[in-house]
Amino acid sequence: MTASSVTALSPNTFEFETLPLVRPEGFREYDARWWFGVEGSDKPPEINLYGVQLLGAALGTLIHELGAPPKMVTGHDFRSYSLSIKQALTVGLMSAGVEVLDIGLALSPTAYFAQFDLDAACVAMVTASHNENGWTGVKMGCERPLTFGPKEMTRLKEIVLGGHAMTRPGGSYTRIEGVRARYLEDLTRGKTLTRKIKAVVACGNGTAGAFAPDALAAVGIDVVPLDCDLDHRFPRYNPNPEDLVMLEAVATAVKKHKADVGLCFDGDGDRCGVVDNEGETIFADKIGVILARDLARRYPNARFVVDVKSTGLFNTDPELKAAGAKTEYWKTGHSYIKRRAKETGAIAGFEKSGHFFLQPPIGRGYDDGIAAAILVLQTLDANPESSMADLRRSLPLTWSSPTMSPECPDDEKYAIVDAITQDYIALRNAGGAILGQPIVDVITVNGARVVLEDGTWGLVRASSNKPGLVVVVESPTSKENMTAMFRDIEARLAKHPQVGEFDQKI
Repeated sequence: MTASSVTALSPNTFEFETLPLVRPEGFREYDARWWFGVEGSDKPPEINLYGVQLLGAALGTLIHELGAPPKMVTGHDFRSYSLSIKQALTVGLMSAGVEVLDIGLALSPTAYFAQFDLDAACVAMVTASHNENGWTGVKMGCERPLTFGPKEMTRLKEIVLGGHAMTRPGGSYTRIEGVRARYLEDLTRGKTLTRKIKAVVACGNGTAGAFAPDALAAVGIDVVPLDCDLDHRFPRYNPNPEDLVMLEAVATAVKKHKADVGLCFDGDGDRCGVVDNEGETIFADKIGVILARDLARRYPNARFVVDVKSTGLFNTDPELKAAGAKTEYWKTGHSYIKRRAKETGAIAGFEKSGHFFLQPPIGRGYDDGIAAAILVLQTLDANPESSMADLRRSLPLTWSSPTMSPECPDDEKYAIVDAITQDYIALRNAGGAILGQPIVDVITVNGARVVLEDGTWGLVRASSNKPGLVVVVESPTSKENMTAMFRDIEARLAKHPQVGEFDQKI
């Protein structure tokens, strides 16, 4: 079976039902995402079930190439088609000689936990995370607790598109029961809180609704569920803790129920967002600073790794400096931060998108939104005189934007980011100014992070998991400077007609 020449097929045709369709753009830096389609959509599919089967065979082939034991945990999120995607993937994996351990409906961190629980080196979690209904994808790894990076994803793409998947004997399938219960018990063991805390728990009708309310209730939280019923249509909003619609819904519920905190989770449960008791969103990088303060008290000279989208407070916060904490800024992406935190022995890694990587002895190293939520609650419990808003206000003041994502085609987004980067470098080299200030740095580890004299900065980078760009801005001096920095980026992007509308603006 080869997909080397099958990158576009029309549904309801003989070819669509007999040939593997796999669009090459679906292979991203550290996972895979394709538009599978939903009824009523005119958008052509980017993968079909035979394509998924081929992906499974190629993944099995890659596992053998890498020398990993061919024993793989599989799970799927709650979308109407995810089970069929996983079954097609399983057929391909078994054809490549892989022992498949199917844990059923799961969160991504549940599948990562199962690698330890079932002593399996490999994982393939069928999920499109927070992407809209109609998307599918797979998060993969063969070295717990890590997931694939660009090297593995590039090789997987070569095997699929080149038709190089190999058939091997030894494949098998086992349906595993009880993983959800063991995962929840592992999450909550020894973590009962002493302080009475009421929390709005929002899941956007995604898979986390079957896990998060029970886990948080088990540690003693008075849970106010919000959109926790499973519904793959996502009728109110996408389960995305960076989405302003979701955050506003949580803020409204927090005020209505006089809750101490609002916690929201994405579609596959590996990210967490926080709204304080006053209805204010605390973006995940600021939550990271709050958690880092508490961890630095417990673990002197602690190391942290954060992504390049994150606040500058990790390096300037007086409490972290006094505790001897050191923070390294690294490339955005859960695979990158997870791997770097493990390599450097950091106690934790944080991403602005809401991925939290708790390393031993406080975690196993993988990203788990519920584990992060419990750590937030433990931090609140350890500060009995403080509200969540008090902890927010204790941080040095900065004005930060949400992560904004204008659409941009996958095959053009990197070139556009390169052009924007060169514009800013040229402006800096020419002694130009933005907001009447000189540019003191253009950090190019991941797109362009443009830093002005007063510490105001703006970031433009290509999204790693969908056709779009990523824009973030922050200022330690004023909201006006934050907004002006965004306007500068917006104006430069407007010169490129391939860039679409922003999903949100400031």
